[in-house]
Amino acid sequence: MSSDEVPRVTIAQFEELLRATVPMEGEHPYSVLSLGWGEAVIRIDYRDNQLRAGGTLSGPTMMTLADTALYAAVLTRIGYEPLAVTSDLNIRFLRKPAPKPLIGRANILRLGRKLAVGTVEISSEGDPEGVLVAHATGTYAIP
Repeated sequence: MSSDEVPRVTIAQFEELLRATVPMEGEHPYSVLSLGWGEAVIRIDYRDNQLRAGGTLSGPTMMTLADTALYAAVLTRIGYEPLAVTSDLNIRFLRKPAPKPLIGRANILRLGRKLAVGTVEISSEGDPEGVLVAHATGTYAIP
């Protein structure tokens, strides 16, 4: 990343966009840890209602984190755009996540005029670097 490649959306702008346009945002306690050119790191706090049988965090919790992190990464490249929407999201659950906060690291792989493709690595907070609980790929449609 060169010094002139700064994100086209700030953390404050992205968090405000979530509050204003995502109906379930209040149910998912997010923190934007960082935004870079084509990348975002998002944390989702742990809550007891995210657990499923066996004491693992639910798939919907991890998918929501992946989608949110990818949305943030897309906006760092295209700017504040509420109408950019997910057109595809695939996730691979790799290991049982402990009941603690999750971190999603999103990167844009390709940005075209109408589509953005990216990947998201999800890990449990405090786990060694590179130990993933899930890996997602997704595509966003750009208006």
